[in-house]
Amino acid sequence: MNARRAATRFRQFGPAIALVLVVLFAGVSIWQWWVVANHLRNQARGTSQIYARVWAALTDTTPGAGTDALLSVMMQDITPSGIPLVVTDPAGFPTAAANLPLEGGIESPDLERYIRELDRTNPPLEVAGVGRLHFGRLPVSGLIARLAIFQIGLLLAAVAVGVWAYRSAARSDRDRLWVAMARESAHQLGTPLMSAGAWVDRLDGSETPREEIARHLRDDLERLERVARRFERIGRPAKQERVALGALAERVAGYFQPRLPRHVHPITIVVEAPSAGPAVMGDPVLIEWAVEALVRNALDALSGRGGRIELRVWDEGDRATVRVTDDGPGVPIEVRGSLFEPGVSTKKGGWGIGLALARRIFEGAHGGRLDLVPSPAGAVFVAEIPTAPKAHPGG
Repeated sequence: MNARRAATRFRQFGPAIALVLVVLFAGVSIWQWWVVANHLRNQARGTSQIYARVWAALTDTTPGAGTDALLSVMMQDITPSGIPLVVTDPAGFPTAAANLPLEGGIESPDLERYIRELDRTNPPLEVAGVGRLHFGRLPVSGLIARLAIFQIGLLLAAVAVGVWAYRSAARSDRDRLWVAMARESAHQLGTPLMSAGAWVDRLDGSETPREEIARHLRDDLERLERVARRFERIGRPAKQERVALGALAERVAGYFQPRLPRHVHPITIVVEAPSAGPAVMGDPVLIEWAVEALVRNALDALSGRGGRIELRVWDEGDRATVRVTDDGPGVPIEVRGSLFEPGVSTKKGGWGIGLALARRIFEGAHGGRLDLVPSPAGAVFVAEIPTAPKAHPGG
């Protein structure tokens, strides 16, 4: 249980950990750049000083000036550089050394082994009349190598944490989506079942004609059948059939009309559409589901307060538009940017699947778009779908 809790907390802070690692990687990179730049700057200064001393010695006519200059260069510039140096004569015996990490210096019994290590690092230089010069690395090269290894470790850790956090977030989103879909299915099935149960109760001692009750029961059964078809369509390619949006809007509003509150906080739905049209090419089951999700979202916004819902359909040439407007409290500013993401809801206890599903149907399955447009009051959702090609007479 503690391990699971720790994993959950690590998953929660995974993106922050990845960000910290990236920032640390950037900091180490800047430090490494500063070390290299500072070393090159010092090396340029030292080389310039050597050049100046050699030139001064060449122009000095004082006896022994050249020897003094060479000793000065060796003592003040080469030795302080920290580069390990060993000079051997043609027979291989060491004659001079500088910056040796060995006790005893040139007399150390480990000097021969150390010379072999220097030769593995850098090939020795042949010096005419002297022998060979064996030399190692600059001390700063070790620091740069360690920084590079540290950078690689940080980068790999950041990538690993980032990938893990992404997969965890994706898995969490998928789980949340499955839960939302399960609740949505329960909600979709629950509405007609509750309605059918209410009509069955009214059969006993009700003044409502049995013919009217039977008609409403048939509507609820048809509704259950449509819900079953909707969930069968999930994950399958959208059908391409001619769909009359006007008739579809009337059908959606017609289902909700007898089930709206009429006495306490009444809600009215008004449909404005040009007869049955306009016609679009798409999946009638999915498009009806999306329009119904927009209407249900408006009903939820008006729950407990009442109001008016306008469902308007019109043709704009190559695109058909569906607009659902309510005069409710509107959408809070802080959730407008993520309103169509699964799990985002403005109502308490909401599942946040309806609008996400509607956008996926309009945009992903039908090449249209769905947006929340600015309005002075309430909420206005506008969906667009490409219209169907005009039918040719006799063709």
